Amino acid sequence: MTPRRRLIGLVGLGLVVLVASVGMWVWANNTPDSSPPISEDTKGRKRIILLTNSNSPYWFACRAGLHEANQDKDLDMQKANLHAVMVAADGTAPGQARKLREFARAGDVAAVAVSIVDAANAQVAKEMLALKEQGVKVITVDSDVDRDMWREARVAFIGTDNLAAGRELGRCAKALRPDGGEYVTFVGRASAQNGIDRIKGFAEGAGEKFKSVGALSDDQDPVKARENVRNAIKNHPNVRTLVGIWSSNAPAIGEVVKELGRKKDFTVVVMDADPIALDQMHDGQIDAMVVQNPWQMGFQAVRLMKALIDDDKAAVKRILPRLGEKDGDLYNTGLRVVVPDKDSPLPRDLFSTQVEFFKQADFHKWLDRYTLAGS
Repeated sequence: MTPRRRLIGLVGLGLVVLVASVGMWVWANNTPDSSPPISEDTKGRKRIILLTNSNSPYWFACRAGLHEANQDKDLDMQKANLHAVMVAADGTAPGQARKLREFARAGDVAAVAVSIVDAANAQVAKEMLALKEQGVKVITVDSDVDRDMWREARVAFIGTDNLAAGRELGRCAKALRPDGGEYVTFVGRASAQNGIDRIKGFAEGAGEKFKSVGALSDDQDPVKARENVRNAIKNHPNVRTLVGIWSSNAPAIGEVVKELGRKKDFTVVVMDADPIALDQMHDGQIDAMVVQNPWQMGFQAVRLMKALIDDDKAAVKRILPRLGEKDGDLYNTGLRVVVPDKDSPLPRDLFSTQVEFFKQADFHKWLDRYTLAGS
């Protein structure tokens, strides 16, 4: 090896180490904390726990809603001797089951909200049922259990109507590419109920002119997520629409499309407003986003769990007025559609009246109100 090549190699290695170090710092300082520190004002209080399904930046907005609930004067968590915290598992069903067992042994857990990784997983559902038997209040948030199999494992679900979200995403694709064609969906976990519902809803909203040629899961691995996009484009030369189902999929799609210099060949529609994806939309790599409201998920989950802990039937009724009826255990936190500021052909009246419609600049103003980078 020549001295010049050796120098280039050392510089390259140094850059890799630097990037990895910065990445680890960002992860450590921004992911939902698995063991939040106990401060003097929360010591001795019972915990309300929101257990996530990943370490995605998506959860930052949910955590902001949770913290707002901790400070809310009407909820008065301090007087109730309660404190809400967010805990991250390892993104797997066994990891979630281990966390739930830890909560059962802890003795200070009053309620748990779980974002389910695997909708049909019996191990997780049985741990939820064990918590309920101990008197711990259990709900789901963001992603539910398989309701035909394990509905009784939780009191209610707080989150998006994911079938409706998929339909709105399909409407985006249909309007952007009226001739339809082949499409591929990308998701973090194929077994998560939110992903299953969104993929089904997308097909319904896009219509018969669109044909699915693949549904690729990346197990929440960002390297695999990008590789899935590259492989889909390579293996399906006629694919024309790329669909991001989880928040982590949008940056992967945007990055690969830009890397290949082929945005003109594809329509790109995604779920969630990941901070990186918002930049990519601004740069022209993403055509539309269907955005959830994780801030409300965090706030309303705490609100419901506190009402259950207090056995405040009137408060529960205000949140779930149809509880006990068919699907009365579902609380819908709503949807938004976000489009680029310029040259988007998508009109407001394309979408359901329950959907909020934003140009990107106006959506950033909404984020700024809550000091959020994404949603």
